[in-house]
Amino acid sequence: MSKTNESDFNNFEKKLDVLIKRFEEQKGIIDSYVKRERDWKKDKVLHKKEVARLEKNLEKAKNE
Repeated sequence: MSKTNESDFNNFEKKLDVLIKRFEEQKGIIDSYVKRERDWKKDKVLHKKEVARLEKNLEKAKNE
């Protein structure tokens, strides 16, 4: 290979490595966000059920 082709290939390889590293970094950030969002939704459902149960108990206590 000529020196120009080797240089072009090396530049391409370096740019590709940078893009792959950036992709992995962004993927980690997105995965973290998705996990937090899922945990938040799960907690929201559990809290809603707890509030409904407490409201039902409160109604029972008022009627007694």
